[in-house]
Amino acid sequence: MRPLQNILVFQGGGALGAYQAGTFEALHSHGIRPDWLAGISIGAINSAIIAGSPDEHKVRNLRDFWDMVSSGLDYGVMPQDHFGKRMLKDWSVLAGSMTGIPGFFSPRLATPYQMLLNPDYRISHYDTEPLMKTLERLVDFDRINTGKVRVSLGAVNVKTGNFAYFDTSNTRLCARHVAASGALPPGFPPIEIDGEFYWDGGLVSNTPLQYVLAADSYDADLCIFQVDLFPARGRMPRDLLEVDARVKEIRYSSRTRMNTDEFARKQKIRRAARRLLEKLPPELQDDEDAALLRSIGVEYDVTLVHLIHRSAAYDSHAMDAEFSRATVEENWKAGYDDAMRTLTHPKWTRRGRPRNGIQIFDLAQDTARDEGATDHMPAAMPQRAAKARRT
Repeated sequence: MRPLQNILVFQGGGALGAYQAGTFEALHSHGIRPDWLAGISIGAINSAIIAGSPDEHKVRNLRDFWDMVSSGLDYGVMPQDHFGKRMLKDWSVLAGSMTGIPGFFSPRLATPYQMLLNPDYRISHYDTEPLMKTLERLVDFDRINTGKVRVSLGAVNVKTGNFAYFDTSNTRLCARHVAASGALPPGFPPIEIDGEFYWDGGLVSNTPLQYVLAADSYDADLCIFQVDLFPARGRMPRDLLEVDARVKEIRYSSRTRMNTDEFARKQKIRRAARRLLEKLPPELQDDEDAALLRSIGVEYDVTLVHLIHRSAAYDSHAMDAEFSRATVEENWKAGYDDAMRTLTHPKWTRRGRPRNGIQIFDLAQDTARDEGATDHMPAAMPQRAAKARRT
């Protein structure tokens, strides 16, 4: 039996990132410990908190962060009707944009110093120094840089436009690397690291899945939990606000399924290359073309689990900027429930080895897909409580 490597892949998505925290709580409760965390934007923040906390404090520190960023918009109760929820969410977006989010970002004041001497004032609306202080308080970067868990955070170079990953395999991470991954313009300023300036990696690709799958030289089988905050599939918009929301979902879903389908095709080619090499006569085993096939024929099995946040009908069009306590709790609970449903689903608990080297599960919607299988059985989405409870 080959060893198994658990990988958590976290999309960017602002306030929706509480969904990732909920999924991690469920995975943690089932004894699943990540060997690699790859994140972008809010996914980078969640990844840093998880990797930079001792095992017994990981969930507590995530809760600390999400309680803090939602503390300024805690109304105590959420309306029960959709219209009331939509209005409260829209108000929360407006209030957060005016006052900032505790422990995350604060609005820039139009003081003479800011206007004349701070170059960040001219290219961003908010100051992310509060996030730096929060990360330094919650995250043990020595643990990240010397521990066994690999951490990869995606960002984009402002001047070159090139995508970059800050990876513990070759870089010592600090709070600035995490903040750079989440520096979404024009709200947040670029972060300078070693003389270069970086913005949010979501400008290029909002998911690190492709980066993880591109690392082809694995000596272990992989179990990847891909936690997306924007669904590629959605309903037809009914007004301009829903058009804005749907455009955001499509833009930031980052073609997750296209990437997994392409990887599944590569897995089939690997298996075919191995089988072909076994059929070659001895005199062709050292042929140049055979050597090339042998280099791509390294076999490892991949199990990919999709956990995708799906918007409710009453969600704000600016759902990624809505940090009210009620919504954060709702998103956390949704992530927890989706992950628990997946981990207790018979198709997961009775899973075998993948056929053709890959199997893909999307059990939060009660569907599972094994490459080459024919038992695709979609069912209704799980019903979620309108009022979130604390987990």
